[in-house]
Amino acid sequence: MAGIYIHIPFCRRACHYCDFHFTTNLKNTKALVDAIVKEIGIRKSYLKNENISTIYFGGGTPSLLDPADIALIIDEIRSHNQVDVHAEITLEANPEDLKAEKLSGLRKIGINRLSLGTQSFIDSELTWMNRMHTSEQAKSVISQAQKEGFDNISIDLIFGLPDQTAEDWQFNLDTAIGLNVQHISSYSLTVEPKTVLHNNISKGLQSSPNEDAAANYLQMNMNQLPKAGFEHYEISNYAQEGFISQHNSSYWKGVPYLGLGPSAHSFNGESRQWNVRSNAAYMSKLNSNGSFFEVETLTEKDRLNELILTGLRTKWGIQKSDIEKVAPSSWSVIEKAAITQTAGLLNINAQSIRLTPQGVLVADNLTSELFF
Repeated sequence: MAGIYIHIPFCRRACHYCDFHFTTNLKNTKALVDAIVKEIGIRKSYLKNENISTIYFGGGTPSLLDPADIALIIDEIRSHNQVDVHAEITLEANPEDLKAEKLSGLRKIGINRLSLGTQSFIDSELTWMNRMHTSEQAKSVISQAQKEGFDNISIDLIFGLPDQTAEDWQFNLDTAIGLNVQHISSYSLTVEPKTVLHNNISKGLQSSPNEDAAANYLQMNMNQLPKAGFEHYEISNYAQEGFISQHNSSYWKGVPYLGLGPSAHSFNGESRQWNVRSNAAYMSKLNSNGSFFEVETLTEKDRLNELILTGLRTKWGIQKSDIEKVAPSSWSVIEKAAITQTAGLLNINAQSIRLTPQGVLVADNLTSELFF
């Protein structure tokens, strides 16, 4: 089992908090798609004939592409890989891109999961983020997608904005729950270097996010979303029964994946690769048959720390069986380190180490304490 991620590095507008690789210059979208198609052929052996169970179009804003261009990429993937009949094929999308005709076209080419960048259902918050859509547009698109037959819809929400109140966050949660979507990804706002948000805070034009308020909103998520039928299966992710993100879960479980497109990362269990973070350099190197990625071979310590980092984020926790595949003697070391942590933060048994609800609130600190 393996996954394929495709990075589409185009956006109509830059969100103030985003540090992902993208450009707002849309003139080279076709050339970029052609380069990705070429990379698929070049990297056809990377996953060693593993069955492909998930395909994920991320970005950037993949919904900017024509369905025909997305179909071209999917068809090329299928021509070089054995793709499962029931593979999860996700497209990240912004509400302003999805008219009824486009939704219909995406369904026809095999997209069976939508991940919508709604971010908020309060217009003033969307304006603050520099998003292009309105709350009503987002709700309308979700309704239209459901009419077009999409029955696996995820929405993104961001909490912890500097001036956000508990009442604001409650409104967002209530609205999301009422939309009958299958999955909610809810992230705490982080201030990333070289973003508009970071620049504004540095200049004193904007206050920093309130960490105590963000912790309160995370607690609201954990209290309310499970009561509405959403399982809390990863720190930032909640799913109705049967709708856990298979692609993202593969990352957290250490399943191999191939990343296509500029800045995309790949992992095969033994090494990581990452493509050049420049559209022009990526296309130029592919067209001239040059080297377009770098490789890092993972040490035993790297692999163990990755299992700790990713496993502890999930409901499955750090699995003894996974650790012992890398280094049989290491489980006892991790177990001893976990026992030293404050009571009530970790559930420890013979097979796994998992966060408690209290542990989720301090997950980053706990993780670093368990690292080799």
